[in-house]
Amino acid sequence: MASLLDPQSRGKVILVGAGPGDPGLLTLRAVEALKSADIVVHDGLIDPRVLDYAPADAQRISVAKQRARHTLPQEAINALIVAHVRTGAIVVRLKGGDPFVFGRGGEEVEAVRAAGLTVEVVPGVSAALGCAAEAMLPLTHRDWSSAVSFVAGQCKGLSEQDWSGLAGVGRTLVIYMGVASGGCIADKLMTDGLAPDMPVAVLERGTLPGSRAMRTVLADLGGLIDREKVQSPAIIVVGEVVLLSDAENRLTAFASQAEALS
Repeated sequence: MASLLDPQSRGKVILVGAGPGDPGLLTLRAVEALKSADIVVHDGLIDPRVLDYAPADAQRISVAKQRARHTLPQEAINALIVAHVRTGAIVVRLKGGDPFVFGRGGEEVEAVRAAGLTVEVVPGVSAALGCAAEAMLPLTHRDWSSAVSFVAGQCKGLSEQDWSGLAGVGRTLVIYMGVASGGCIADKLMTDGLAPDMPVAVLERGTLPGSRAMRTVLADLGGLIDREKVQSPAIIVVGEVVLLSDAENRLTAFASQAEALS
């Protein structure tokens, strides 16, 4: 760690995208940044194998967030980062996916710059790209989809969000953080005019051990999440491109089970 006794010493923050989970999807620059870290401030879902790239003596600080329960509010995370950088430390802020895709990276950059400190951003493979690749699900396709949109699906303010035109024939919609509100999301999209039989995929723990890729139709989205006990991290993909993927058709499986029991 740089010493405060050295007038030339100056810490900095490196916001690093850790990708969707598999350490093999880290960029070379991300590994370099981790190896240089004095302190790693990391999200809760980071694979321990990713943290192993940091020096053994680097301090590791978890700022894990869970639904409705944060270890630290965002303002406190910002203050924590700034305080450590001011000691001359190299602070790696390790974030799942990409720092600038639903990662609050923009807020952290603003806070560091407002403190007059140096910040660098290392992009990462976003959850949508990593999970879709594992499931062989092309988010765009010349014959099926010429546009893709990313939205956050938390319940708070969901009814006020305007998703009109983001999903439908020729378009793909990717929903982050939507597991807890899957039924509400389906209702919202159908109310906006999307067909109840529009294909939908749920990609759970993409690129991680125990990952699952499942598909159904929009009207059954909430039912699938409940039946399969889907847990975060997971993303939802809505669009015809789902039919090109390796995702297992869980609606057909459920119907077969129900018929066998009748």
